[in-house]
Amino acid sequence: MSQRTSADHRAARPLALASLTALGVVYGDIGTSPLYALREAFYGPFGIDPSPANIIGVLSLIFWSLVLIVTIKYVVIVIRADNKGEGGILALMALIQGSRLGRGLRPQHVIAMMAVFGTALMYGDGVITPAISVMGAVEGIAVAAPALAKGVIPAAILILIGLFLLQHRGTHRIGVVFGPVMLLWFVVLAVLGARSIVQSPAVLSAVLPQYAVQFAAGDLGRTFVVMGAVFLVVTGGEALYADLGHFGARPIQLAWFAVALPSLLLNYFGQAALLLRAPEAAVNPFYLMAPGWALYPLIVLATSAAVIASQAVITGAFSVTRQAVQLGYSPRLKIEHTSLQEIGQIYVPAVNWALMLATCALVIGFRTSSDIAGAYGVAVSGLMVITTLMFYVMSRKVWMWSFLRAALVAGIFLVTDLAFLGANALKIPHGGWLTLLLGLIAYILMMTWQRGREILAQRLQEHSVPLAVLLVDVMDEAPNRVPGTAVYMMRTPETTPPALVHSLTHFKVLHEQIVFVAVVTQEVPYVPESERVEVKTEGEGFYSVVVRYGFMQGPDIPAALSQCEAYGLDVRMEATTFFLGRETLLTTKRPGMAPWRERLFGFMSRNASAATGFFRIPPDQVFEVGVQIEM
Repeated sequence: MSQRTSADHRAARPLALASLTALGVVYGDIGTSPLYALREAFYGPFGIDPSPANIIGVLSLIFWSLVLIVTIKYVVIVIRADNKGEGGILALMALIQGSRLGRGLRPQHVIAMMAVFGTALMYGDGVITPAISVMGAVEGIAVAAPALAKGVIPAAILILIGLFLLQHRGTHRIGVVFGPVMLLWFVVLAVLGARSIVQSPAVLSAVLPQYAVQFAAGDLGRTFVVMGAVFLVVTGGEALYADLGHFGARPIQLAWFAVALPSLLLNYFGQAALLLRAPEAAVNPFYLMAPGWALYPLIVLATSAAVIASQAVITGAFSVTRQAVQLGYSPRLKIEHTSLQEIGQIYVPAVNWALMLATCALVIGFRTSSDIAGAYGVAVSGLMVITTLMFYVMSRKVWMWSFLRAALVAGIFLVTDLAFLGANALKIPHGGWLTLLLGLIAYILMMTWQRGREILAQRLQEHSVPLAVLLVDVMDEAPNRVPGTAVYMMRTPETTPPALVHSLTHFKVLHEQIVFVAVVTQEVPYVPESERVEVKTEGEGFYSVVVRYGFMQGPDIPAALSQCEAYGLDVRMEATTFFLGRETLLTTKRPGMAPWRERLFGFMSRNASAATGFFRIPPDQVFEVGVQIEM
């Protein structure tokens, strides 16, 4: 069955259905923020006095943050920065590098470093979002039945473990219920909020920007602290941009303006109205806003919404990992496709188990969603700053905006992003260090792998034989030829793979048909089937094949070789042997990387997924040739 791109699936779905599905996947993170966001402004380690003036001022900041950051920045403007329909920071990097800017080595390197660091921060967010969402939902048990408060942590751990254990089944079976469940969740948010607003309609005055300005100017130190809590209402902004390729801009925008935004605003205004009437409700305004009879059903619904929000983050981590592998920033990892229809439905076991262990450890270590909130926001606010900076470069180089226009738009976003980043920096001693540490570790691993592969390619190039030279030698001293086809994987089409040189040196024979295969990942999400392969006849039974994929696609070498028949190259799989090189890396004092990074690269290389699985090569038709390389 041929794979269809995400754009093909989007075109086949009605707008209303696509918007409903987007509601379930894209807005799960931001949709569960009412569980804890407003509470953190008035309760916990950074809480301020819930006086009427403070309540209206904070609510006004929340309103304008949702309008400026999520609505204008992401839903209206940044979402247009798509790379052939795909979004996210790595897609933005590829879009920029595909422009004229990408032709310069230094600008390309700086953009790549920014994008990789932003991606690394996303892994930190991938750990903390499931923990805070599930904990915030399950803590309703302590409100409904205080005697059961000790069961909150075990219940959260069980839910999270169950969630990660189900990942190998894929989301296509349960994904159909995501949209309806989240629609019900948003409707409940709106109803609860509207019910409370009716009792205290004065809270609606917070829509006036003067209250946000007065609050911010009244006490800058207090405002700086509160901004860390206010930021929690916009933490799902990056998710909608990253999920652009799954749904397209219009469904995401329709779901936001028709359902998500009004529901969130009504709920936040409703919580603030409750605080105006009962400031002591700051301990958990979301659940205390509900009538007593609705608490248990609300806990079940909130937990379902939290699981959906966590699922979106987990699948996003899988998708980002595949992009990193394809773009050369991660070792090969085992990637399983969980759906025959949806190309984006994948499962990465290594990432899944790492996230599960880190998330459960986070719940055990921090113990409450309020404490987890102390660590939340640092990574995402840093990612938002990086996205704004890259958006400025993209608008100048790709959209060809004038300096004034690009600086004005990006500058407005950057001011708010830096304010949020500064406010979240206060959380670093209270747990924010953890997400930064996770991000730093991921960044070091990704940049070490990318640099290590560059050095490895240089070392192999030093000892490689140009293909033209090999062909001349074969014609001058023809070795014995044996029946069948030999396929050699190579990094560049111009050089001879070391595996061929070694096998020819030792065995003194060649197959009747020699096929060199170079896999190229282009800076676009998808390469159509019609442009997949390029076949060149070298003579003497030698062929060079270039196979092209996008960074959202996984390689399938047997399928690509079957397409070569249309270009005059007939590869019969039953008579084909694949020759792969297995490099043994030796740490030396040669210029390259620091010794500890060379050892780290060697460890990553040894533990990378086998090339047979990654390229979908039949393992019983593979012959490996060992090569020692001095780093």
